[in-house]
Formats: sequence, structure tokens, C-alpha cells
Amino acid sequence: MNFIPYGKQTINQDDIDIVVKTLKSDFLTTGLKVNEFEQNIYKKTNSRYCVSVSNGTAALHLSALALLNKGDKVLTTPNSFLATSNSILYAEAIPIFIDICNDGSIDLDLCEDYLKKDSTIKAIFAVSFSGKILDRDKLKYLKYKYNIKILEDNAHTMGVELTYSDISIFSFHPVKHITTAEGGAIVTNDQNLYEKIKSLRNHGQDDKHNMRLLGFNYRLSDINCALGISQLCKLDYFIKRRQEIAKIYNDTFNNHPIIKPLYPYTNNSYYHLFVVLIDFSKLTLSKEQLINQLREKNIGVQVHYKPINKQAYYRSLGYGEEYTPNMDKYISQCISLPIYPLLDKTEQEYITKILNNLLQLK
Repeated sequence: MNFIPYGKQTINQDDIDIVVKTLKSDFLTTGLKVNEFEQNIYKKTNSRYCVSVSNGTAALHLSALALLNKGDKVLTTPNSFLATSNSILYAEAIPIFIDICNDGSIDLDLCEDYLKKDSTIKAIFAVSFSGKILDRDKLKYLKYKYNIKILEDNAHTMGVELTYSDISIFSFHPVKHITTAEGGAIVTNDQNLYEKIKSLRNHGQDDKHNMRLLGFNYRLSDINCALGISQLCKLDYFIKRRQEIAKIYNDTFNNHPIIKPLYPYTNNSYYHLFVVLIDFSKLTLSKEQLINQLREKNIGVQVHYKPINKQAYYRSLGYGEEYTPNMDKYISQCISLPIYPLLDKTEQEYITKILNNLLQLK
């Protein structure tokens, strides 16, 4: 069996053709394809405005600068890629790490406990972890009850509609639902946020090339956007395939004595990741040994994620001792299995067979 990565892009001839056509056009950057891609995204997400950017981290960075002021306290999750909380630091604000709930996402009830006790908290940066859509009603309640800003990091839920949050961001890295090779986007219904983010993306200039802010070059090229336009047309199919694969995993492991899905199968997840929890106390293998043996069998499992607050840099800032029992238990058990549209039946059967063979009871 050839190596099976945990995630992989799906590129076909339609994608290649539109990129080649763009390469032969007059504009390789800041051209019509950028506008077309942004329009397609805000229509897909039922939002008013979209700003495409060079990657998902840039989307978070500009969003944080638009939403936050220096010293603002922001509730966020330890269970995400580094960029989510890093963006808070970029804005010279203060991340506060909140424990996760049973689906791996930030515990919004715990967020409310913090908001009740501390009226100086200004925002929540929440992640729809693994592709399971956050509780939007709860986010709406928290936003208006406590007068805070809400950023949804939807890097795992491309295409989800914008509802009550101030900003939603997406990532187009090759392992995500659609790819532009590298890329990201920000959607909002707030014109002031849109104008500020659009300016920050382009060196802080306004439409008349007057520099009003200290900005960046976070533009996405027409070549990237052309690929994104083609990919976006297939998003619904990509999500459907991921859900089909997730359903097979779910049915395979649902009643297993050692391994179980992070949460029961649901159409409310776009399944960027399929995470399983393994009770290693019952096994002869440690988590590290299991991962290494799976990789030796050409199965590219991953761990999502090492708690951000326990990373060396964050420990140097004084983090790392937060009371997060759910996150601690989760990280001791979690493994992400390969899931992407091109994963075929034979490969998935191989993954489940090898994994079952390695799960030997003590």
C-alpha cells in the first residue's frame, strides 16, 4: 500500500485548465479573478463582504487587528492550530485559554462563566474543530448578552454561512476542503470591518492609494483565486465525500471496546478531520508507539492538536497551568485518521484493518 496521508488536495483537469488560462491572461495578481473568487465566497457564505488573503494565518492576523485593541482579553481554545491564539498576540491582546467540551471545540458554557466574572473580556475566538459547526445560537446569546466580539475560525468548515459573528475566516491550505495552494479569506457583514481589513491587506492603503494604516502585503494572486473558483464549485461534493468516509469510520468503531469516534456521526460536521479516542490504558502500546507503527504501515495519522497553552513559547509567557481536564484527557487519547475526497474504499479498509490489528488488549 502506498503512503496514505491524513489529508490531501483533490485536483482535476478543470482546476488545471482555469489556472493555465489565468497564467496566459493579462493579470496574474489584483485582477478580475480575485474579485470573482471573493464574490463567490460571500454568496456561498451568505455574507455581505469577503476579503481574500495569502493564507489562513493572514486572515486571522488581519481579523484580530480589526476587532481588538491592545490589552483586550480574548477567550479562546487550546485545541487549534497555533495561528488562532497567535493572532491575538499579534494584536497585543491577551488570550485566555478555555477548556474544551466533548466534541473538541471550546466550551461555550465555560466561556459564559468567565464572562460573568470578568466584564473586561472583549471577545471570543472560537474554532469549529474538525468540521463540526459551533453552537451558533449560543454564540449569538453570548455576543449580545455580554457585548463582546465573536470571531469564528472556520478553517475546518469551509462554506459555512455567516450568522451573528462579527467575522468568520477560512483557510485554503491543500488539506482543507478546497485549496488555492495557499490562501485564506475573511467574511463579515460589517462594512467598517471590511474596509479596514481590505486596507490592512494592501499596505494600509485606501482605494486612492493613501496610506492610512500600517498594513501588510497579504494579497492573494489571480492564479490562486482561479484555482479557488474552480474548487469552490466542487465544495458540496467534497463535503459529501468526507461525510461518506466519516460514516464508514463511525460505523466501524462505534461499538468498539477500545476506540471510539470523537463524536457520533452527524451531518452537522464537514469532517475536515476524523478524530478517534483510544483508551491506551487497555492497550499494550503507548500512543506514540501506535502512531509510529501506523506510519510504518504507510498510514499517515496525525494528532490535532498539542495544547497551544503548553507550547514552549506560551509557557515562556506564563501559560501552561490552566485547569483544562477535558483537554488533558483528550490529548492523551486522540488520533486523526486519514480523510479526504480521494480516499478510496480499499485504502479505508486497509486503515481500519491495520488499526484493529494493532489494538491488542493487555
